[in-house]
Amino acid sequence: MARAAPVTSPTPRPAPLADRSEAVLSRLQLLVTRKLDGLLQGDYAGLLPGPGSEAGESREYRSGDDVRRMDWPVTARTTTPHVRRTVADRELETWLALDLSASLDFGTGQWLKREVVVAAAAAITHLTVRGGNRIGAVIGTGGGAPVPARRWRSAPAPAGPGVLTRLPARSGRKEAQGLLRTVAGTTIQPGRGDLGALIEMLNRPPRRRGVVVVVSDFLAPPEQWARPLRKLRVRHDVLAIEVVDPRELELPDVGVLPVVDPESGELHEVQTADPRLRQRYADAAAAQRATIAAALRGAGAAHLRLRTDRDWLLDMVRFVAAQRHARTRGTTR
Repeated sequence: MARAAPVTSPTPRPAPLADRSEAVLSRLQLLVTRKLDGLLQGDYAGLLPGPGSEAGESREYRSGDDVRRMDWPVTARTTTPHVRRTVADRELETWLALDLSASLDFGTGQWLKREVVVAAAAAITHLTVRGGNRIGAVIGTGGGAPVPARRWRSAPAPAGPGVLTRLPARSGRKEAQGLLRTVAGTTIQPGRGDLGALIEMLNRPPRRRGVVVVVSDFLAPPEQWARPLRKLRVRHDVLAIEVVDPRELELPDVGVLPVVDPESGELHEVQTADPRLRQRYADAAAAQRATIAAALRGAGAAHLRLRTDRDWLLDMVRFVAAQRHARTRGTTR
């Protein structure tokens, strides 16, 4: 339902980010550097500050704290439960799981959804490599088979693992820029991808504990990706960045609107002048997003939603600030 995209865009769109190449990517990195360095100054911390492994100060126990980090000597002295805080490791390994399936090649706001994916990858890369850490990526796109447009209710397009690419984790700004160039230059292939297989690439073989950031629109059925995400959360801090376009949440009143599923090629004409249809669409889209949020919450992943019609960088800054506040609130001893 919400996967369908208009056949023709309502306004002229700029060329894809991959075509605008180095100049656009350089401006994007400059924008990320200026804003993030200006708004997120302070002690060493990444996009999703994890518990680390180096012993730090103790603080009073709060509901939800890991009981394995109980500080029993301090608890015995004060008769109040305390947990031992830990300091983030200096050698952090961050992995990006970037979904560039055909449904991401769409957008009616200021950005295409795939451009928001690349922009989010640039911000995460900047926050990672400035601490001297390693960053790698796995990229998934469609299967590459041509998908002809078909009428509604025709046979579904065959699902497959799609095209999966692994970029090894390396440290250094030069290597990070090379990773971003590869991501920006990835060609979106037609056909369905497999978000579950993309996430599973980070489970096999097991990697040292670190941070994993999954960037997708999560329109694939949750039963496809929820289990691999839960397995990933056992060893890593996981951040799920959901990319959303406003037309996936509600339909405008523009009369008869041809829409096509970019992954299956199914074509349907929608009478958007019908207010009841628009309301049913909005209700179904809201239920779909609630299901996605519940699946991410059930997997134990932190959840950040970025929209193509909003300032995605400001939303990321607010998220990072909220994460740091949540990690540091409370009394320390």
